[in-house]
Amino acid sequence: MIVTVNGQDHTLVDGATVRALVTALDLPDEGVAVAVDGVVVPSSGWDEARLDAGAEVDVLTAVQGG
Repeated sequence: MIVTVNGQDHTLVDGATVRALVTALDLPDEGVAVAVDGVVVPSSGWDEARLDAGAEVDVLTAVQGG
């Protein structure tokens, strides 16, 4: 299935979870925020939150700075 992540299409297996997406994008477990179709998914729910084909996903990562 295809989902859109930050404006770019990504192919995932049907029924993939948010955790699978974060892993596929090689992102860390901490310092990452994910919203699916405009709804924030807390990291505690990544294993249960399934993505649907055509989902619009926004991924934000924290950046250190001063």
